[in-house]
Amino acid sequence: MAMSKAWKHFKTVTYHKYLVMQGCFKVGLYKQGILHDLSKYSPTEFLVGAKYYQGDRSPNNAEREAIGYSSSWLHHKGRNKHHYEYWIDYSTKAIPGGMAPAPMPNKYIVEMLMDRIAACKVYHGERYTTRAPLAYYELGKDKAPLHRSTRRKLEFLLHMLDERGEEQTFRYIRRHILKK
Repeated sequence: MAMSKAWKHFKTVTYHKYLVMQGCFKVGLYKQGILHDLSKYSPTEFLVGAKYYQGDRSPNNAEREAIGYSSSWLHHKGRNKHHYEYWIDYSTKAIPGGMAPAPMPNKYIVEMLMDRIAACKVYHGERYTTRAPLAYYELGKDKAPLHRSTRRKLEFLLHMLDERGEEQTFRYIRRHILKK
């Protein structure tokens, strides 16, 4: 693994973390902003990320293409509550023996929104618009096993972001989603 790929991956992860922290701070999620994605610096995730680093997309996708799954993602999603995959459990009712999504608490839905905004800013660069997180979500929403209340809230916020921008969306989040 080239040192330059490791350094570039470190810079990308750190910039992404910084952007999520910035968004979380704007809505009052200080602890989540600080703790966001710390597992990406663990050897399990960082070494894989550096090995498969490309700069324009998640290295997890490149690892999936190479070996059929992402060991880094499996580690990451089980430690970070802002990923809807963290909230998937076995079902005993709707689909016996199948998988069923649990509802996500609002603070993690908001962190998931900040994560999507930051990822789009990192990978789109100057081409980023407030529509990008919604467009990315729409590419995979039919396959995403989100609880209906989580889906409804996330889609509402993504549409608001697209139509009204960050300032109004973040103000709405502070006043209505995360109010004490």
